[in-house]
Amino acid sequence: MFPLFETICVHNSSLLHLHWHQKRVDAAFKAFFKTPPPQLSSLIEIPSGYNHGWVKCRFLYNDTEWKTEFSAYTTNKVKNLNVIDGGVIEYEHKFTDRKALTTLFDQKGDCDDILIVKDGFITDTSISNIIFYNGKEWHTPSTPLLKGTCRERLLNQHIIAEKDIRVRALINYSHFMLINAMNDFSLSRVKKTSNLQINLNLF
Repeated sequence: MFPLFETICVHNSSLLHLHWHQKRVDAAFKAFFKTPPPQLSSLIEIPSGYNHGWVKCRFLYNDTEWKTEFSAYTTNKVKNLNVIDGGVIEYEHKFTDRKALTTLFDQKGDCDDILIVKDGFITDTSISNIIFYNGKEWHTPSTPLLKGTCRERLLNQHIIAEKDIRVRALINYSHFMLINAMNDFSLSRVKKTSNLQINLNLF
């Protein structure tokens, strides 16, 4: 019923970075629908009980209908990633159908999440974009499955830069960070690339 959705971070009754979510909704409507896109700022109302702290808002929509879901947010502490081959996976828009990603996630083994490789290039985890630190700069793969709103904002602010990153290039980076709408850039969440479990067949 609702093929697309946005995950929006709410903090103390404020919808954060709504401009970037609106841009992605606009792009989805341009790609799939002929009706005007909904305006998130005028549609989303935060219900009582979710006015304090960190809250996750899911805005689900199709071409004519929408609904919102709210839940208290608890940080998902991902410490290590299993680097796997994603095959021909596509996830260019934020679809509610995540079966392909779920199937890949089942390959995480003893790790907390996966890091997906496509055509030899690093893309995303199952729920986040990723950035890498080489001692001087933060780079994000130029080949993401999904152009996340946090990723786009950090690129716009020149905090991170795009770069083609093959599996073998991971040795050039000492640390990584996962970013998405609920997890902004923060040095408190940096992890060492030694926490990546890489199948040698991917080199």
